Amino acid sequence: MLRIRLRRVGKKKKPAYRVVVADSRAPRDGDFVDTLGLYDPMTDPPTINLNETKLRDWLRKGAQPSETTTKLLKRKGLPTTSAEAAVAAAE
Repeated sequence: MLRIRLRRVGKKKKPAYRVVVADSRAPRDGDFVDTLGLYDPMTDPPTINLNETKLRDWLRKGAQPSETTTKLLKRKGLPTTSAEAAVAAAE
């Protein structure tokens, strides 16, 4: 199963994350299929940059967001399920 999740990048004690599509069995910083954007929790307010068209496409293909990624998507007002992505695409 494909998951939309965070992949840690950045220096020690200064985390930054890439939002990626990866196989659920792959390690956190291991192989991934596609990069969807960036999340930087160290800025005030935290920076969330996502490619919305890629996100909706992967959701429609069946990729499931992790719990943390779901919270980030809700904070940005983006779809978190394939049904929500289909409705957003129809509008």
